[in-house]
Amino acid sequence: MSSPDSVVTGAVSPSGRPRLARHVRLTFDRARERHVLLRPEAVVVLNDTGAAILGLCDGERTVAGIVEELRGRYDHVAEADVERFLAGLVERRCVVIDVEDDDG
Repeated sequence: MSSPDSVVTGAVSPSGRPRLARHVRLTFDRARERHVLLRPEAVVVLNDTGAAILGLCDGERTVAGIVEELRGRYDHVAEADVERFLAGLVERRCVVIDVEDDDG
């Protein structure tokens, strides 16, 4: 696995490779019967679509690749919606986006 040249903390690009932040864990909460993100001192309850997106955030797939994978599962997947969802989690420090440096 190659190391990223930089990490995005704001906008989400189709070529970015999202992954969960080190302190965040995606798990299924049996009591809530929902997937959740566990963070220090916080729990983020996810809907099925959010859980599907985050389940694909492995640091290898690009945002565009995640969108394509989701389009194979669901009828209507807008790239802008996936980018917006991920950007919100980047702002909350749940997700980081690795990007390759074009100069290297």
